Formats: sequence, structure tokens, C-alpha cells
Amino acid sequence: MPASLVISAPASGVGKTTLTLALARAWRQRGLNVQCFKSGPDYIDPAFHAAATERASVNVDSWAMDRGAIAHLVSRAADADVVLAEGSMGLFDGVAARGVSGTGATADIAEMLGWPVVLVIDPSGQAQTAAAIAAGLRDYRAGVRLAGVVLNRVASPRHEDLVRRALNEAGIVVFGALPRHAEISLPKRHLGLVQAEEQAEIGKLIDEAARFVAEHVDLDAVLHSAGQWSPQAMANGLNVRPPGQRIALARDAAFSFVYPHMLEAWRAAGAEIVPFSPLADEAPDASADVCWLPGGYPELHAAKLAANARFRSGLRAFAETRPVHGECGGYMVLGAGLTDAEGISHEMAGLLGLETSFAKRRTHLGYRLAELAAPMPGHKPGARLRGHEFHYSTILAQPDTPLAVVHDATGAVIAETGSRRGHATGTFFHLIAEDR
Repeated sequence: MPASLVISAPASGVGKTTLTLALARAWRQRGLNVQCFKSGPDYIDPAFHAAATERASVNVDSWAMDRGAIAHLVSRAADADVVLAEGSMGLFDGVAARGVSGTGATADIAEMLGWPVVLVIDPSGQAQTAAAIAAGLRDYRAGVRLAGVVLNRVASPRHEDLVRRALNEAGIVVFGALPRHAEISLPKRHLGLVQAEEQAEIGKLIDEAARFVAEHVDLDAVLHSAGQWSPQAMANGLNVRPPGQRIALARDAAFSFVYPHMLEAWRAAGAEIVPFSPLADEAPDASADVCWLPGGYPELHAAKLAANARFRSGLRAFAETRPVHGECGGYMVLGAGLTDAEGISHEMAGLLGLETSFAKRRTHLGYRLAELAAPMPGHKPGARLRGHEFHYSTILAQPDTPLAVVHDATGAVIAETGSRRGHATGTFFHLIAEDR
């Protein structure tokens, strides 16, 4: 049975990803098979996990997925020695209204699967108060078990001693302390961390993080604190249907946000995925029966996409007879125009009338529940689709027929309805699953 742990923290930006990658690589170097998961909607961290473990990592999400779907996804760890689930935000942070099986909080996954939690605590600007925070998190929810803590960004040996003493008095195990002056971190960019596929030195960074953490953290103690978990394969897996039998999938630096579980579900249903690169001026494969443009960073490549005539004309020709769907960045590229951060407007494919701008950044972030007013590839009218939206663009025009009525996690109707025109459809949210 795999030894299983959740890596979490009181808040974002404390070092969860770095510790997860370091532990995964350190145990991998010891010859252990390590399987990672990511709690919540995130594209970037699973790619890092795969780089650290040489195994695909997938998202598990209590707001968008039912227990059967989550059990189905984590059953891939049956042959692993160690399972690490990286949390998002703080341990108990989720949305106000419950979704399919929870609020999207990391604690939901920890309790549902019975995996103990290792907390990353940053005691910067405090000492004994760090123990009060850890104790509060330990006692907040009865079904969530705390294995212990790793301290990050400790200022000095005296600082570490003060925090350790307080944690020991609270009955909380300290697995190790990472000094502030030698902090190992991953570079930042745009919507978050650098995507693993874009970072040539990612392997060296993970190796260095593993060396650093192994030097300051008792890896054996962490492993011994893990829960012994027996995966249960579920008959009712993901409620995800492929958009077609042969799917032309845009895949390059501008179109890289695809949940791994979606692609796996499409293939498991018998679909064939044929990737193409809009940045390389490639058109969708003419033999495909549907084209899918995922999200990514089209705003960073808008000029090149606008100049790639073969891609744009090929996409338009494809859409004359077959469905084309875009998510977030892909939706923007299907539109009439995109204004970049410098205020320069670029002509896009024009399959939809959507116009967006990054000149005035406005954050759109959160879970989405969409009720389809019309079909989109793989889903019928009336389907309830759960997804997540995260972008900085502003809608200048969205003139086409709305694709869906879209609600946020509180139930409020939002303006980002998606669009449809002819064979083209698009949404600002990234699809996670359809309600059963």
C-alpha cells in the first residue's frame, strides 16, 4: 500500500510546490516510485510533478468532481510507493458554497482519502505564534489529521529554536527547517510558475531543491508519518466525453493549458488526439472531425498568431464544416481581435465576434458552473459543465449568441457566457467535468 501525504500550508506562497517537488525527487532518487496529485484547478504544478517523478500527475477537485471520479483518478497510484498530493492556497481555503463533493479545499481531499497533512509553515516575522497557527489548523476539522510541519524561511538558529520549542510544546512534530538565506525557489512568470515544458533547467532546479531539503528535513520521519492507503478502483469514473473521434488539438507555448485527466479520458473513450502548432503556422489536421483550442498564453504571442496566415485560413476552412471549440485563450483566438498589454490590437481568426484586451488587466478567477443553451463538442444542450476561469483580459465585445448561462461558485450569474456562431463555440472557463 502506498505511503500517502498531503502537502499544504496556511496560505499561498509559502513553499508547497518546492517542498513537494523536492520530496518527490529525493524519494525518487532513493529508488521509490512516487505519484503526485494536485488539489484544485491548476495546470502548471502537475507538469512540474511529472518532471520530478517521471509519472503523469492529475488534478483532483472536490468542487467539480464527485467522490467516484476522485477515487478513479487516484487509483493510478496503486503501484506507487509514495503518494504526494500538493494542496492549493491554505489548507481549508475553498469557496463559500459546496460543490459536488466539497468546497474545493485541500482539506476535503485529505479527509476524503484519509491522507495525513504535512504543513509548510513560514514563521517570518513571528516565532511562537507559528505554533499557534499550526495548532489551530490541526484542530480546526476533526477529519483532517496533521502529520507534522516543515518550517521554511527560518531567519537564524535562535529563531528556529524558538519556533521548534513552541511546536514541541503543542505536540506538533517538526520534520525540519529550511533556512531563509539558502532558500530554493522556482522562477515566476505571468500567471504563476514557469511551465515545466518551458523551463530547460527544471531538472537541475528540482535536483537542487531535493538536495537542499534532504540536508535540512528528516525524510525518513516524513515518510514514516504517512498514511497507508489502499486505492479503490471505482466503476463510475470521470464523467468526461471526448468532443470527437479524431481531435485536432492546438498544442504549443500559446496553447498549453489542458487538464491531463481530460486528455486521458478522451483517449480512454477511444478518441485519437492529433496535435498541431498554431505558432508554427500549422492548420488543424484535415482528417479530424473536431478542433479544440485550449487556453494558454496567446496574448504573449498575439502578433505571431495574427501573422500566421496558414493557421488562420486553415482554421477557418475547418470551421466551415466541423466544430471548433476554444477555451479561455483559445476562445480569444477564435474571436475577432485581441489587444495585448502594450495596447496593440491584433486580428485573430474571426470565427467569433469576441474582442478582448490585456491593456487594462482585470483578474477573472474562480469556479464556474455552466448550463449549455446549445451544444458544444462533446456536450448536449442542457448539460451542466463545471470548470474554472483564470485570466486577466477584459471583454471589449461579445456580440454572438451566448453559449451558456454561467454561474460562479456562489450561484451568481456572470457576464462571461461564452459564444457560438456556426460551427464555432468558445468559453472563458476551462472544463473539468460534467455533472452526472
